Amino acid sequence: MTSKRAYSIGKSSSQDRLVSELRLAGAKTKSEAQAVLERFLPHYNRKFAKAAAQARPAWREVDSQSLEQALCFKYQRTVAKDNTVGFKGSVFQIPKRSPLLSYSGKKVRVHVLLDGSVEIFYKGERIAKFDSKTAHTIGLYRTNGEREGFRYGPITRYPDQSLELSP
Repeated sequence: MTSKRAYSIGKSSSQDRLVSELRLAGAKTKSEAQAVLERFLPHYNRKFAKAAAQARPAWREVDSQSLEQALCFKYQRTVAKDNTVGFKGSVFQIPKRSPLLSYSGKKVRVHVLLDGSVEIFYKGERIAKFDSKTAHTIGLYRTNGEREGFRYGPITRYPDQSLELSP
């Protein structure tokens, strides 16, 4: 018998033990199975439980800014020659930081946050931010000349498949 086969036999026997215990106890109902499980688990845990290598929690704390950036819709756009970004029928003007610096022709990321605000990033640095009220005024919520709630996420052909949230 190979060691791989012996390992799988040993592993399957420990995994199948509860099924065997249920069969031996003659458990037919959910309550009978629950009673068998309550007797079985303490012994099983004593036999196979292993203390954690590190006693500290595995999760990491995250600041609200990182969480906000992770939970948003991200799109890539190219900045026009007049330092504007066209996005979903709206035009966002990127403020100039200096007369010599232009983002014209550069690829930027447009982030639409869940609160409706819009942020524009270039190489990981935020270069513009528009709150939801400004984005609403600019026309992000306007489609085909009709006012409607902004659709978050990918646009679908079927209106009932999209999430419509109003500010």
